[in-house]
Amino acid sequence: VSETVKKIENLINGNNIELTGYKDKEIVKITLNDVCCFTMENNKLIAITEKGNFQIKERLYRIEEIVYDGFIKINQSTLVKRIDIERFEVSVGGALMVVLKNGYKDYVSRRQLKKVKERLGL
Repeated sequence: VSETVKKIENLINGNNIELTGYKDKEIVKITLNDVCCFTMENNKLIAITEKGNFQIKERLYRIEEIVYDGFIKINQSTLVKRIDIERFEVSVGGALMVVLKNGYKDYVSRRQLKKVKERLGL
């Protein structure tokens, strides 16, 4: 199975992909529709949803392979859902910050800036 075939399968089944999220002693099934952002905190992958933040026992690069078309890598440790981006803000130092609809903010790294602009058509 080639990478192209995997991407096609992910596009077709994208909304049906389920992840297992952990919060305290609770285990929850999370669909990609629920997740607005994946980020690393204290060496743990966190899925930020409207229902709360859940730890995902998966590597960020694996998640990136699964959700390639719907999410954008904005820095070394964060993937944001493309449709949940509300706006971009420029800080005093010239850094670009992404603001999501739920209020989550994170910086776009200089290394990822060109790719982010290409993916968004800017």
